[in-house]
Amino acid sequence: MSATLQQYDQAIKVSKEIFIKKTKDYGTSWRVLRTISVIDQIYIKALRIRNLQEIKVQKVADDIPSEFIGILNYAVIGLIQLQKEQATVDELSVEEASELYDSSVADVKSVMISKNHDYGEAWREMSQQSLVDLILVKLLRMKQILENDGKTLISEGLDANYTDILNYAAFALIKIEESKNK
Repeated sequence: MSATLQQYDQAIKVSKEIFIKKTKDYGTSWRVLRTISVIDQIYIKALRIRNLQEIKVQKVADDIPSEFIGILNYAVIGLIQLQKEQATVDELSVEEASELYDSSVADVKSVMISKNHDYGEAWREMSQQSLVDLILVKLLRMKQILENDGKTLISEGLDANYTDILNYAAFALIKIEESKNK
């Protein structure tokens, strides 16, 4: 498990570095995004990965790892937006965005550690394709939750789905990095 924690932390570190650089370039313009828009941004990235996996021809420079980083960062944005409770044009400072990123990831990492304990790191036996499919399933579930005015009868809410999406993206990044080192 210690190797997983180091690999997980590295995937988060790389993703956060990009998040911070983009925050410095664009500010926190993402604060204007409503939940459906965050979900759609992740959906577009996941569908692109799936399409690239299928057709194996890429015409746009962003590669699969960068799309997983985008998915991870948009999942963090989704968690922050849920915590802030309202999309707005109000900007956050880079420092505040960084702190919110760290607190969101800390909560998600805690869930990952618990699930890895119970599931025995089953994700290590999964394909990158399955991780993308699971992300897409979570997104479709989230869209249905929004159709139901945010209410669920027995299912997890939006936050739990963002948590799983973030963890699946981190796992995919770990698997990609491991395949480079073989």
